[in-house]
Amino acid sequence: MTVFIGENDVWHHRPLYTEIVHRAHQAGLAGASVFRGIEGFGASSLIHTSRLLSLSEDLPVAIVVVDTEERVRAFLPQLDELDELVGEGLVILDDCEVIRYVGRGQDA
Repeated sequence: MTVFIGENDVWHHRPLYTEIVHRAHQAGLAGASVFRGIEGFGASSLIHTSRLLSLSEDLPVAIVVVDTEERVRAFLPQLDELDELVGEGLVILDDCEVIRYVGRGQDA
């Protein structure tokens, strides 16, 4: 699952991406990462960019959550609870094939 939001989106005075990652962790999902975009646009068609001459304060952010389809779908209601949180943005589900999933200090 990938959630696309703005860098400045907040939930209870903390970044929205932080709330989503922490909820995914509490739900016991396999992993979640946040990626900050350098340029992009969404439904508003307003281009946000990190270029110096047109510096944006609300760059695009993608939160990627990975686990089995069943576990990711079971997590979706957490995002529904945050509807005011993810009021603007995009949530997509993609199939993926995990080739390797090993944590630090674990044997391959």
